[in-house]
Amino acid sequence: MAADSHWIDTFPGNQLWSNALLVTKGMTPYGAVAMGEMDVVCERLKLRQSEPDAWREEWLAMSERLEKAGDAAAAAGHQMTAGDYYLRAGMYCFTAERFVYPGAEKREIGRKAIELKQAGLLRRYPNIERVEVPFGDKTLPALFMKAPGVSARAPTVVVFDGMDNCKEMSILFNGLEFARRGMHTLAIDGPGQGESLRLRELYARHDYEVAGSAAYDYVAQRADVDPAKVIVMGYSFGGYYASRVAALEKRYAAGVAFAALHWDLHAWQKEVKRKQDANPSAVSQSTFHFQWIMGCLGDPDAAIEKARKFSLVEVAPQITCPFLILHGQDDRVVPIASAHKLFAAVGSSDKHLKIFTTEEGGAQHAQVDNRPVGVDYIADWIADHI
Repeated sequence: MAADSHWIDTFPGNQLWSNALLVTKGMTPYGAVAMGEMDVVCERLKLRQSEPDAWREEWLAMSERLEKAGDAAAAAGHQMTAGDYYLRAGMYCFTAERFVYPGAEKREIGRKAIELKQAGLLRRYPNIERVEVPFGDKTLPALFMKAPGVSARAPTVVVFDGMDNCKEMSILFNGLEFARRGMHTLAIDGPGQGESLRLRELYARHDYEVAGSAAYDYVAQRADVDPAKVIVMGYSFGGYYASRVAALEKRYAAGVAFAALHWDLHAWQKEVKRKQDANPSAVSQSTFHFQWIMGCLGDPDAAIEKARKFSLVEVAPQITCPFLILHGQDDRVVPIASAHKLFAAVGSSDKHLKIFTTEEGGAQHAQVDNRPVGVDYIADWIADHI
């Protein structure tokens, strides 16, 4: 789909809102959102782009309406219908939270979003269980989706989120397809992600192999997991995390970067800040989000300096397992050059780079414009390599 299509750029000239909406639209194939409901919100937002609270207010209004419908369905004993309403309410609540500055209000909206999404997921998918992954003296929240009908130990994919996503999203757009292929999925909110960031104040760290090892330790001890066939995958910002984990935690059988991260994160964040200073709506990232995930809220220079450690230059050559990199031809979040640089640096002799074109679909960041084509490709590649 062309980068200038109305579906991609719903708010022309406002990349901040258009990209945030695209992330939400990307959940449509999985029943987590509805196009008609999003259209109602967007028509209202088009008239309110100059109002700082409009984004939060309109998405929360839709979320609250659906939550009430879910409550009514649950009270009537219609639990599957309630699950549908709660899941969509949770996604819209999560979307509303995106541009709320970190503090008590953001924490409460984030908590509500997680609560609603899980109320929907656990009703709709009885093969999902909420689990806690030991992580030092803490734990990392995760969702484990079992492949239905599989009794023997099965291959398992550990999925880490992107910068502004969560396990409740990735368990759907990854876990559902993997489950159809006989694979289990552990969708986990690592440091700086989802629930771990919002409710536990665990911030991003460059040495993500620590979280990767914790996730492997957890799945390997499960009776339903084949410890010799565990794959690590990360999407968007998680492309860095998965690459780092695959390089330094050798127990993983394979790795997938579902979009390569910026090759030079420090330089990229400096450029983002320069653009934000000129026009905050010109980029896909809010003025505070990167600072927040880095644990440097209110100090953009400190966050950018911390980004120096997020480098794969010396790490990628240590990747020796089979490794897949996906990227979109029209990715406006991460330059396509980053994918080529990562591919060239990966040390494995069994490595593959797939660039999705506009013609075949999936050309946007992390294939958000047609995510099923990306996940199908990943699932087939895993099946061929483990």
